Amino acid sequence: MNLTKYTHSCVRLERDGNVLVLDPGSFSEVEEALDGASAVLITHEHADHLDRDRVLAVLAANTELVLHAPAALAAELRSASAANGNDADDRIIDVEPNSAFSAAGFEVRSFGGQHALIHPLVPLVANIGYLIDGTLYHPGDSFVIPNGLTVKTLLVPIHAPWSKVGEVIDFVIASGAERAYPIHDALLNERGLGIAESHVTRFGELYGTVYRHLSPGESVEV
Repeated sequence: MNLTKYTHSCVRLERDGNVLVLDPGSFSEVEEALDGASAVLITHEHADHLDRDRVLAVLAANTELVLHAPAALAAELRSASAANGNDADDRIIDVEPNSAFSAAGFEVRSFGGQHALIHPLVPLVANIGYLIDGTLYHPGDSFVIPNGLTVKTLLVPIHAPWSKVGEVIDFVIASGAERAYPIHDALLNERGLGIAESHVTRFGELYGTVYRHLSPGESVEV
């Protein structure tokens, strides 16, 4: 499949004319990423992973588009869609942890269930990690590893308010992935990103994971 990275945590997957998008958030090129998409997967409710207004607008305009999200978030989106005068109830679908379903011709499995802890005073929200076709894993805002599986392609949250670089390295090591690409990198400038990626590259290689930087708009076959 072809993977195109957009700004921050948004990625677009294409195969045989099918298009699946994950986490089109407020930092991302939402309309471009969703152009021609049949399905979109949302890991959690934070704006940098879901630009609600723009995604709901695309959902209203493209009646073939189906959105999958954690159950509480999906319910909120159905209400918001109805309030905007759109009937998308049957195209906004609940996702529970440890489930399996098809989306845009891709086979999807869900893992986790909870956003990583930012601080005890910051409420936790639901977070779903998605494994696509048994090979590519987008964890959202968590370091949950799919249980009982070896991930071939890992999308790595390079930097976040809830993490430190040592935890990023441990996530890469624990995944055992053959290759890894960055997500969640919009909060770093060029210097900070270079430092974080150098650590992930160096330690990933020691454990058999080849890390490669992708810039927004860049594509790769996975």
